[in-house]
Amino acid sequence: MAFIDMKRKEIQSKLVYYGPGRGGKTTNVLHLFRTMSKQVCGKMVTIDTRGDRTLFFDFLPLSVGKIMDLTIRIQVYTVPGQIVYSDTRKLVLRGVDGVVFVADALKIQQQQNIESIRDLAENLKGEKLDIHSLPLVLQYNKFDLAGTSIPTLSVEELEYDLNRDLGVPYFKASAIKGVGVYETLREVSKRMIRNITQKLREGQY
Repeated sequence: MAFIDMKRKEIQSKLVYYGPGRGGKTTNVLHLFRTMSKQVCGKMVTIDTRGDRTLFFDFLPLSVGKIMDLTIRIQVYTVPGQIVYSDTRKLVLRGVDGVVFVADALKIQQQQNIESIRDLAENLKGEKLDIHSLPLVLQYNKFDLAGTSIPTLSVEELEYDLNRDLGVPYFKASAIKGVGVYETLREVSKRMIRNITQKLREGQY
C-alpha cells in the first residue's frame, strides 16, 4: 500500500517484478536502471540470496505530475523466482501497489510460468490482496527466440495459461534487447497511479 510522506510531499509506491526463475525479471529492471536519467532514478540496491538476487531502486516518473499536490515516487523491486525463495517473495510483496509478471516464452518453462502465477495469487492473498483487482501487467519475454531452433510458446498459449481469467494487458518482449521493457513499465505505472488516485479521493490513505 502506498505511503504518504508529508514532510517530502511524496507518495511512495511499490512495484514488484514477479515470475519464474531466469525468466527476465532482473534483465528488465537492470535495463530500466541503466537507461533512465539519473535525475529521476535513485541508487540500485542489491540483496544477494544465495545464488539469486533481489534488486531495488526507485524513480520519479516525471510525466505523471502530482496528485493532490503530492509527487509520486515508484520503488521498483525484483524477487527471486526459484521455489526455495518463497519467503523472500512473500516479504517483498508486502505493501505492493502493482506487479509486472514476467513470463518465460521458452516452451520448457510453460509449467513454471503457471506455477509462478499461482504462487503470486496465493502470496497476494496472504497480504489480503486480490490478483484480479491489483494493478497487474503481463510481459511475455524472450520473444526474440521465436522462429529459431529453440521451442517457444505462442502468445495464444501464454494467454490461455496465464491470462484467460485475468484479462490484463500483456506485452511481447525481449528484455535483453530492451524491447517491450518501457512499454510494460508505462502501462503498469499508469494503472498504479489511477488506483492510488482513486484511493486517495476515497480517503483510504
